Amino acid sequence: MKEKIQLEYLIKASTKSLYASISTPEGLAKWFADEVQVDKENKEFVFEWDDEEQKASVIAKKVPDFIRFQWEDEDAQEYFEFRILVDPLTTDAVLVITDFVEPDEKDDAEQLWNLQVEALKKSLGAN
Repeated sequence: MKEKIQLEYLIKASTKSLYASISTPEGLAKWFADEVQVDKENKEFVFEWDDEEQKASVIAKKVPDFIRFQWEDEDAQEYFEFRILVDPLTTDAVLVITDFVEPDEKDDAEQLWNLQVEALKKSLGAN
């Protein structure tokens, strides 16, 4: 059984540009996958890495706060989510990533998210 992990990252960028980066094919292709397309007929995002495709449906979203995806072959309780919070003291954006991973792959998953978020920060000019 997979376990839920939550990772938080301070992102020095506007919430509007951050939301576009986590919720649009153009934004996601800059940091999350090599290529991203939307299959409007099936309401799915098609993510591509090294010629391998994975499809995910948007199962919940609230602009400009969060978007939640579910991989097409995943358990109904498992998803990955990008949520934007605003630090009340600094007004900086905090990206909270929720994912479900195998217990023995937790460290690898966290390292992968760390690398991907670094790419996100670079794409936003938020280093």
